[in-house]
Amino acid sequence: MPRSKKGKRGSGKPGVRNGVKGEMGASDDELTSDVLSHYSSNSETASVMDEGTGEQVDEQTAQEQTEDKLKQCIDNLMDKSSKTRLAGLESLRQVFSSRLLYDFLTERRLTVSDCLERSLKKGSGEEQAVAATVFTLLCIQLGGGDEAEEGFKMLRPILTAILIDNSASIAARQSCARALGMCCYVSTAEEGEDLVKSLALLESVFMASYPNREGVLPTPKPGSPGLHCSALQAWSLLVTLCPASRLTVLLDLHLPKLQACLQSSDVNYRIAVGETIALLVELGRDIEEVEDSDSLCECLKSLATDGNKHRAKNDRRKQRSIFREVSITLRYNEDFTEERIRFGVESVYIDSWMRRRIYDAFKEIQESGVSHHLQFNPLLRDIFGLGPPLILDAAVKANKISRFEKVNVALLFSSLSCIHHLFNSAAFKARTKQRAKVRDKRADVM
Repeated sequence: MPRSKKGKRGSGKPGVRNGVKGEMGASDDELTSDVLSHYSSNSETASVMDEGTGEQVDEQTAQEQTEDKLKQCIDNLMDKSSKTRLAGLESLRQVFSSRLLYDFLTERRLTVSDCLERSLKKGSGEEQAVAATVFTLLCIQLGGGDEAEEGFKMLRPILTAILIDNSASIAARQSCARALGMCCYVSTAEEGEDLVKSLALLESVFMASYPNREGVLPTPKPGSPGLHCSALQAWSLLVTLCPASRLTVLLDLHLPKLQACLQSSDVNYRIAVGETIALLVELGRDIEEVEDSDSLCECLKSLATDGNKHRAKNDRRKQRSIFREVSITLRYNEDFTEERIRFGVESVYIDSWMRRRIYDAFKEIQESGVSHHLQFNPLLRDIFGLGPPLILDAAVKANKISRFEKVNVALLFSSLSCIHHLFNSAAFKARTKQRAKVRDKRADVM
């Protein structure tokens, strides 16, 4: 859901704009490993051990060594060799997804953005795909403030051009679809015009899977189901920001067409369609714009019990699991089956299709690093109503307490988290409705 714009939270230390060369002998894999290890939880302690001498070095020195390695990764993005640039992008993707680097990146965001723009314009399909993902992670790192908005406005035309280019790599187009959805969500969510433009662009991609006038689904081209799936999921993320007036139009336009797409031959696209339908119905019920459809419920029920032998066994199992939950939610108007995501000593509760779509979008981009960002990234903590990052005692950070004490700490935070969840769940819905009303006043723009 949208947040108020965040200004700069600190300028950090002055740095070299284009980075400096690091150790030339180290491979890119070793470089990435070194950066990640320096940013591990051990680096949060008062000192670290120097690997060569075994002597203690202070945290300042360790931080500087890590920043030098990150500068080399950025410097690799400007290399003439496509292999070196791709390796640099992969290194940054891993680091950006697993660690919070706000101060470091605030100073170098223009340099990184320029490098990513070059890769998106001139790189191969693989390079374009990774560059779009790195740019998405950069926007998340910058916290959705003015810096992220400026970067999004600069690269959005390029991402758009790749997405609608039928000759471009499918992987690159998928990555650009995800980038457009997520970057719009975190950086310009309050701007009605930008939101509508992004929705329309993503619609133009996945609507190619809609049935024709005779009600026949088109024969999918190689790779198109994956592209349509990415565009649909990015679109559904942005739908969670729409005011009631816009949502009503989207429901009337898309629900009947999406129901027909439940018969798609691609299991992943069928699942994406089913989850999107559940989200739209959930949002529609909040504004009392959706009436239960017997045909839709029957279709979902058949998918939840699908036993067609011509489909792979794993595909059938995966489909039945998802559609069973979708069918129960829609057919019997029951509450969403709550899921608890634990990270550190805290938890976040996924108790609606809206929150699941938001969480899945971040998890898809950040992968296993989403837990770290839930702990420390103010943007994610604001989105999920977790409050400011917890400041734990140094002994807890360094794992110097007994197992019994750890259990007590975990139980305490678990109890507090449950209490907080009850308030947060109600606040989440109230905040969503209030902001939808505010955006609804911009209906003329939308």
